[in-house]
Amino acid sequence: MKLQYAEEKPVQLFPQLFYPQPRSLDQKRQDVLTLTPWLAPIVWEGTFNSELLDSAYKPLNLTIGVTAFATGKYTKFVGRFVESAEKLFMKGYRVNYYIFTNDPQVIPRVQLQPGRSLRIVPIKKYSHWQEISMRRMEAINRHIAEVSHQEVNYLFCLDIDMVFHNPWGVETLGEMVAAIHPGYFNVPRSQFPYERRSSSAAFIPDRQGDFYYAGAVFGGLVKQVYEFTRACHMTILADKANGIMAAWQEESHLNRHFFSHKPSKLLSPEYVWDDTKPRPPEVRLIRFSTVNKNYKELRD
Repeated sequence: MKLQYAEEKPVQLFPQLFYPQPRSLDQKRQDVLTLTPWLAPIVWEGTFNSELLDSAYKPLNLTIGVTAFATGKYTKFVGRFVESAEKLFMKGYRVNYYIFTNDPQVIPRVQLQPGRSLRIVPIKKYSHWQEISMRRMEAINRHIAEVSHQEVNYLFCLDIDMVFHNPWGVETLGEMVAAIHPGYFNVPRSQFPYERRSSSAAFIPDRQGDFYYAGAVFGGLVKQVYEFTRACHMTILADKANGIMAAWQEESHLNRHFFSHKPSKLLSPEYVWDDTKPRPPEVRLIRFSTVNKNYKELRD
């Protein structure tokens, strides 16, 4: 299917803005990797100038979309997710929230800033949480094709059981954006929980792989997210036809895709933290993190 996307708007920098001169020998962060071997930036606190970026992006009048899934008992996280996003996510930009749910009547009404909207996307209820996870790529892909490709320029797909704690801005925008998993950002790849069965379409061989990416956060230009979710959905279907469920469901397929199709920008664990873990000094602040919860209770 060939989609007619919302107008693409090239970024333009404005020379009248005054900011400190960049210095070739003055690297702001020497304690972390800030550039991948394929020259994709890794976004950490201290590696960007928000004022400069806003001067380039705000004149473009962009609309950023957010998808999040709230099924079953996960509907209780919607209010806090949206309330925190309204304070900290893409401040000053138009935002469309797309909440996918099997129970629309329980989704709370949240006061939104001007230029921001929340829409309910009804979906089927599945009996097992693994099935919900496996269906997410399909649902996002279908929604882009039917609706959001005409409404947003960029689209982020986020987990609903998370909260914003510090600003998340246009430093995160890119063609295709992945987030480094907080549980594996400082361990060797031999410890990554990749799918290791060669019979799976999510297979990544031993001694290969770059980073372990979190399934809770990904995004990019809406047309790139469309192609990405379509590709992951196809590999999920291939596994299902062979009676295989990848080790970490859609997250395994996401990692396999980014193994062969490198993301153009990476978000550091600041953008997908796990509150059950102590914060190391490299993570100077936490922007977006999980809510402490009882998974067994939620998934029963």
